[in-house]
Amino acid sequence: MSETRWKNAHRAAVLQGAAAVVLLGLGAWQGIEAIASPQGQQRLRPTLDVASFLSGTLTGAVNHVMAHELPADPLLRAAGGVFRYRLFGSGGPAVRVGCGETLFLTEELRPWPGGEAAIAERATAVRRVRDALAARNIALAVAVVPDKARVEQAKLCGVPRSAQAEARYDTFLAALGGEGLRPIALLPALSVVEARNGAYYRTDTHWNQEGARAAAAAIAAAVAEVPLTRGEDYRTTAAAEETDGPGDLLRVTSLDRVPDALRPRPDRQHLERTEKAEEGAGGGLLDEAPAPEVALIGSSYSVNANFHGALQAALRGSVLNAATAGGGFAGSAAAYFAGETFRESPPRLVIWEIPERVVAQPLTAAEREFIARW
Repeated sequence: MSETRWKNAHRAAVLQGAAAVVLLGLGAWQGIEAIASPQGQQRLRPTLDVASFLSGTLTGAVNHVMAHELPADPLLRAAGGVFRYRLFGSGGPAVRVGCGETLFLTEELRPWPGGEAAIAERATAVRRVRDALAARNIALAVAVVPDKARVEQAKLCGVPRSAQAEARYDTFLAALGGEGLRPIALLPALSVVEARNGAYYRTDTHWNQEGARAAAAAIAAAVAEVPLTRGEDYRTTAAAEETDGPGDLLRVTSLDRVPDALRPRPDRQHLERTEKAEEGAGGGLLDEAPAPEVALIGSSYSVNANFHGALQAALRGSVLNAATAGGGFAGSAAAYFAGETFRESPPRLVIWEIPERVVAQPLTAAEREFIARW
């Protein structure tokens, strides 16, 4: 080997070695920072004993921290999200990209094993709850929220949708009807809004503020015969500054913290807030307000886009919002019916908001426990 070639090879080997040392140093620093982070310490603290070490629990906890708490993890995830979206037009396994930069949750599109049986079990559970509430002179209204992929199917633009998903909404409504229930179908009201301005956020799985208002109005109309006081006035105001919408699907695709040029443009909105109008001079600060006559249970649809405020305005009365983000079919229902508020201040009407996308999924252990109570 000539002296020049030898020097070049030696220089390359030195550079490779230096790069390896730098990478090893960076990796070690990342690992130390992950373990020292508050989240890492919280995860590791219960496993810092001999028994956990011998059983491998400590090793598993360390591996989990290394996989989820690295300081560079958000940057790496964002880079992967940008790579998928810009190069392949993909949102990853949990999100599908339609036309007009519209994002859809894969959960709404896929089939579920045993879906029809799960729908039937959930419909029976709703009927049991209805019967138990009726025995206490409490009315139940069931509002079924259609999938974004159903209301905005024209924006799927070739994104495949399973046959089960296509039939799921009507199947669930029919199952509820077969149990003697009269569910509130929100699809017509949301379809009108969709044709006008769009009923759902482009980069979020939930209805937008206009869709939430339309859903609230449809529910109020459906329960018009329920004897409620309906004597309160509400005022809705919109923020002067336009801000980004919630964008949960941008978070799922790891595109929530990247420049707009590298991702679907965020939704924009003037955030609305609905509050009870100022009352007359007759009331005092110490006057005790009556318990709300209406309770709302449901999912994240009920805690987004000012739906709760729009519902109070449409009903002209206070509504206790017991819905929870991630509540699915019966998460918030189980918590509310088992809680002190329901026992001590039962409402006249319970509005149960149920997302279409959850009704065909396999029942969880918590759901089966909830159903068994009724």
